[in-house]
Amino acid sequence: MEGRGIKTVRSEWETAILVCRKCSKRAGGGFGPKGKTPLAKALRKHVGGKKGRKAKTAILETKCLSACPKKAVTVVRTDDLLNWKLFKPGTPIDQVADALGVAAQE
Repeated sequence: MEGRGIKTVRSEWETAILVCRKCSKRAGGGFGPKGKTPLAKALRKHVGGKKGRKAKTAILETKCLSACPKKAVTVVRTDDLLNWKLFKPGTPIDQVADALGVAAQE
């Protein structure tokens, strides 16, 4: 039941991937073909497909996740909250996508 002033919007997300913005900034990019792209942006481009609420997988940058690895970016898949992944800059985006279990969308 929706109350007064409350609306509901629908999303097509099956899962969301959270990328620590602070880790990405400290890593200075490090992903993509030239090695200068932030992980979230490179992953979005690799996955492709629809954007926003219509995407099957949401790739979101968050505030600090407090893992703070040296020279790596912390990534959390929301349907696997017990296993956080750390990716070093320079890791091929194909390997990142495979490790996270995301495939290109249509």
